[in-house]
Amino acid sequence: MSVLIGRETRLVVQGITGREGEFHSRAMQAYGTRIVAGMTPGKGGQTALDGTVPVFDTVADAVRETGANTSCIFVPAPGAPDAILEAVGAGIGTIFCITEGIPALDMVPVVEAVRQAGARLVGPNCPGATSPGRAKVGIIPDSVHREGDVGVVSRSGTLTYEAVQAMTDAGIGQSTCVGIGGDPIIGTTFLDVLQLFAADPETRALVLIGEIGGAAEEEAAAWAAEHLADIPKAAFIAGRTAPEGKRMGHAGAIISGRAGTAASKVAALEAAGFRVAGSPTELPGLLRVAGHRG
Repeated sequence: MSVLIGRETRLVVQGITGREGEFHSRAMQAYGTRIVAGMTPGKGGQTALDGTVPVFDTVADAVRETGANTSCIFVPAPGAPDAILEAVGAGIGTIFCITEGIPALDMVPVVEAVRQAGARLVGPNCPGATSPGRAKVGIIPDSVHREGDVGVVSRSGTLTYEAVQAMTDAGIGQSTCVGIGGDPIIGTTFLDVLQLFAADPETRALVLIGEIGGAAEEEAAAWAAEHLADIPKAAFIAGRTAPEGKRMGHAGAIISGRAGTAASKVAALEAAGFRVAGSPTELPGLLRVAGHRG
């Protein structure tokens, strides 16, 4: 079993005919993801990926003709909010928005619309998700993965790749790896993903990769302390040396006063039973210290 994506995923790629959309769609398809449709306005009736994927003018057409249930969005920032809303309106249940640079104020009503529709948005500015051996949606390199039972959730794309590669090199596989994105306004939080992992019988250990800014890690830690006390857990928090008031990399990675500091996040995670690493490469060893035997 996996969370968010799996063998049942039927993917429509919004923006499949663009450079980034085509490049990453080829990688997803090569991994085994079932890409059933592409969508680019004005290019309906064409095909993509060497004629293997039909292209539609609207997401609604793609859903009606192919039964697509998941979307991956490679649409430039000015059009990405509308692309998310179009996917929601077409009945797509799980939406991954890879696009970065979307203004936070533009995302506020979009996130609420997704919630009201009962759909799931991952991102924006996220790398997507991989269920090793089943499917990958987004831009996470498939070569870093190994099938296993550790659920990984992260705000950072590159730190995710480094941590997962370290786990794989140590013989520790993953059930699902989810990058939630580093923007201030996102559709799926650490807490949301931990709750999904808690309901997955094939996820038997957890890795959380956070960073300075906001209180999402602390909220997830508080929930984990109550509901995930008996599962091996490890974490890493980036930005321990970041100066106050300066954004570091992600739009959401900014410390304001005492809120969102690395120290507060580390303390909350340790209190919840997470073994907190000093670097991503320490995570495999800490998982084993915490009791993981995979």
